[in-house]
Amino acid sequence: MKKIVSILITMAITMGGGPVLAGTFGIHAPMVRMVPPGQTVSAAFMILHNHGMQERIVVAAHSDVADAVELHNHTMEDGMMKMRRVDAIAVAGHAEVVLKPGGLHIMLIGLTRSLEVGEKVTLELEFADGERLSFKAPVQMVSGAHDHATHDH
Repeated sequence: MKKIVSILITMAITMGGGPVLAGTFGIHAPMVRMVPPGQTVSAAFMILHNHGMQERIVVAAHSDVADAVELHNHTMEDGMMKMRRVDAIAVAGHAEVVLKPGGLHIMLIGLTRSLEVGEKVTLELEFADGERLSFKAPVQMVSGAHDHATHDH
């Protein structure tokens, strides 16, 4: 896990994206997976870091590049990897949650345009308390990313 975090942070630094902080909550190494033109789904990955004492709960995500934006997780069920929508992502106080290929992530469904490597996509997280945190995530090639179009939802 620490290796993945290190890789994500390194990628964010090399792409010119530093951490996004709002009070005690930080978003580190955000990225959106590049997909071929015509592909209608993509995913966003990042590290959610809660620097505060109280648990923070992400209940929704938003972006103008997709018709729908959902919180998702991959789980192993009956020997098969399946992707499921989740209602929330909780980040305990003084903890972090890594959104990565094959785990928790944000789905961008019904892309409204093609995504180009290097461009920045605006994303917004919505928390249970109503607070929203907007940030930009660069579009990148993500190795090891699963083809979301073929997963059982």
